Order: sequence, then structure tokens, then C-alpha cells
Amino acid sequence: MPEIPNPIWLIGLIGLASYALGSIPFGVVITRLMGLGDLRQIGSGNIGATNVMRTGNKLAGALTFLLDAGKGAIAVGLAWGLVGEDAAQVAGLAAFLGHLYPVYAGFKGGKGVATFIGTILALAWPVGLVTCLIWALVFRLSRISSLSALVASASSPILAYALGFSTLIVLLCCLTLLIFLKHLDNIQRMIAGTEPRFKSRK
Repeated sequence: MPEIPNPIWLIGLIGLASYALGSIPFGVVITRLMGLGDLRQIGSGNIGATNVMRTGNKLAGALTFLLDAGKGAIAVGLAWGLVGEDAAQVAGLAAFLGHLYPVYAGFKGGKGVATFIGTILALAWPVGLVTCLIWALVFRLSRISSLSALVASASSPILAYALGFSTLIVLLCCLTLLIFLKHLDNIQRMIAGTEPRFKSRK
């Protein structure tokens, strides 16, 4: 954990603002604007980029991923630039919680993968880059998005230690735990062998 030299009230204020930013359900907004229907009534009902891709609109899926990742990155970047690393870590966690439990969507949010990636890239881009590479490798081999997310997130605290970002280990462990909790249904389906795979391109 980093040192916390800043006032608790300031850290709390940044956390609240970051939560509000993280709560914006971009998947829902984009699918409605593009005339794709109510995302919460499509596929798994999840508001994240993976479920947006199930609409068949790749542009909508890509935009959702970028915006959801941007929530974490912007929250971290602003907090670090204005206050410091302690505020940046709180901002990353708060934005992540906002995505998982958004106040604007009845606290029913996404599974946090894109926001996790944006957060970690903003906090320590070398760790974020390798985490993304691990996600891509696992996905290429398995074609299972949820498995890729679980393996990549679980590797992030180890990567933080190995690459010299030990102050991030506690935060990354917390984010990883939340990702696993949000993927419990996926884990059960993987154990049963029923988790959907994305089709490979011919």
C-alpha cells in the first residue's frame, strides 16, 4: 500500500467522484443510442462489453470496452495528477466498484474486466500491458472470455511484484477478488463444461 499523506476527507471526496464516474453504464447507453435495444434484456443481461458483443455489433462492443476502460483510467489519472498515488488507488477502486454496482442502474453492473484493464494501465502500464497479453493468449487458446479475465486478473498481483510495483499488490488482490466474485456463475459453467465460447474466425 502507498503512504497516505493526504487528508482523509479529500481521499473520500475523490472516491465518491470516481464512484459516480464508474457508475455510468456505457453499455446501456451505447446500445440504446445505436438502436440495439435494452442491453439488460439481451444475452446474459450484463451491461459490459462482452454482452454488447452478443448483439452482433462489433462497433458497439468496442466502444463500450473503450469507455468502460476509460472510466478507470480517467479516474486514476485525474486523482494522481491532482493529489497523488494514494488518491489514485482509491479512485481506481471506487471507479471499479461503480462499474460493478452502479447507482444509476440499480446497483446491477458489469463484471469489471474493461474497467480493471483501464485502471491497471493507468496505475502501472507495464503491469497492465502484460496483463492484457495474458488475457489475449488465454483467449486465443480457449475462446472463453471469462477464463481469460480470471487468469489475467489473478496474474496481476504477481506481475506487480515482479515488475517493481509492490505498492499496488493489495489493490490488485482486492480487484481480482471482486472479479472472481462477479464470475462465480461463469466458474460454475466452466466446471460443468457449459461456458460459451466465442467462435473462431475461419
